[in-house]
Amino acid sequence: MSSHSIAIAPAAKTVRVTFKGVVIAESANALDLREGIYGVVKYIPRADVDMARLRRTAHHTTCPFKGEASYFSIEVDGGISENAIWTYETPLPGVAAIKNHIAFYPDRVDRIEEL
Repeated sequence: MSSHSIAIAPAAKTVRVTFKGVVIAESANALDLREGIYGVVKYIPRADVDMARLRRTAHHTTCPFKGEASYFSIEVDGGISENAIWTYETPLPGVAAIKNHIAFYPDRVDRIEEL
């Protein structure tokens, strides 16, 4: 039996993500995903993300607990943050709540802040 646990809950505050000084995402409907020993990851609904600034990449990874992740790079004024974003477009049933949500690598954006 696996001791691996994942918990998903609504984020307590509005979440804002910026890159090169531009707001890429801002949402009052973000989710907090807690997984095992890892820090909380903010998953933001696609509807609250500036998708026009994102470019899908060929990069994919697989998590045995969440499924296959697809990746996007962010482009702002000629600046690119490669594979800065991941999303589970067809997540496994136990984490279905993160479908149509996007997560950001904190070290590939300027800030992920709670307002």
